[in-house]
Amino acid sequence: MQNRLTPNFAFADMVPDHALGSRVWSTEGREYIDLAGGIAVNALGHCHPALVAALTAQAHKLWHVSNLYTTEAAQALAQRLTEHSFADKVFFCNSGAEANEAAFKLARKYARDHAGAHKHEIIACTNAFHGRTLFTVSVGGQPKYSADFAPLPAGITHIPFNDVAALRAAIGPQTCAVVVEPIQGESGVLPASAEFLQAARALCDEHNALLVLDEVQTGIGRTGKLFAYEHYGVEPDILTSAKALGGGFPIGAMLASERVAASLSVGSHGSTFGGNPLACAVACAAFDIINQPHTLAQVAAQGQKLQAALRQLGERSGVFAQVRGQGLLIGAVLAEPYQGRAGELVAAALQHGLMVLVAGPNVLRLAPSLLLNDEDLDAGMARLRAAVADFQVA
Repeated sequence: MQNRLTPNFAFADMVPDHALGSRVWSTEGREYIDLAGGIAVNALGHCHPALVAALTAQAHKLWHVSNLYTTEAAQALAQRLTEHSFADKVFFCNSGAEANEAAFKLARKYARDHAGAHKHEIIACTNAFHGRTLFTVSVGGQPKYSADFAPLPAGITHIPFNDVAALRAAIGPQTCAVVVEPIQGESGVLPASAEFLQAARALCDEHNALLVLDEVQTGIGRTGKLFAYEHYGVEPDILTSAKALGGGFPIGAMLASERVAASLSVGSHGSTFGGNPLACAVACAAFDIINQPHTLAQVAAQGQKLQAALRQLGERSGVFAQVRGQGLLIGAVLAEPYQGRAGELVAAALQHGLMVLVAGPNVLRLAPSLLLNDEDLDAGMARLRAAVADFQVA
């Protein structure tokens, strides 16, 4: 197949053709076990019948009407999200980057509305990831993603992740928002400490700043709760969601309290496709399955099994120094002799019929279907063991 796409992606040496559950088949007919989940997107696996039915039914009713109108599907999804979170209002868009872009714009506008133009600083964490727009890549704090696009937006300060003292030293009357991922996904599956998130909440209250939680990867059941903030005993002022929200159909959402959302006045922000009826109908169906006690319990249980299997593999092979994460967002840190080679291990796994991810050069990342069953988990780990054996002699 001739590749006619821009060269910013390095495609794997296989082309997926069709899939079901946690199994994928290539155009050559080879079967793969998917523990990557489309980078934490395919929360119910591939082609879940409830999602297919919801999409099909909506496709026969209404595809697009723009944001000159609202739709029953958009209102139904917003109702689900607000009834089961801290939030009162929802803004729909198409991706996590767009959700974060909206969150950062709202944080600045809220501060301008209530305090004035001087209160515009956003404090974020080094090695964070918030998207690929110019604003979000600047907030992300990873020069490898932003350096080529300078000059970057100003008014952004970065502090070390989980460093309460650094946050306390940085925040002040100029700060409009503190932005945190409950688990830094792209940078190695690093969970925030309870101390850090609780301090962030308290310091934001003290300095009249907003706490923004980027739950694009951790939200919608990924950690064993609907949202990861529920593990920490804090509530944000703004939260962003995408990935698992649509179960594979593109959608993003920014959730906010009524007090904060009021600053997103008519005409202040928009999205042509945001709240698309197809996306919202699918997301409603996905939400109704994910936000069930037995589904969330399954995520926690299977996450523990997967972490235990990875630790056992690490102990026996010496390839992993640490396994960390929450629910079904897991990072296996390569031991010192294998540092920098996570991409090679991913390639070896693919050769053995297993789809996994990296989280930086030193961490193997797994973000499978929230419905991952024992058969697929065990088969996936068997393939990973074979891949590790090849990787270690390469």
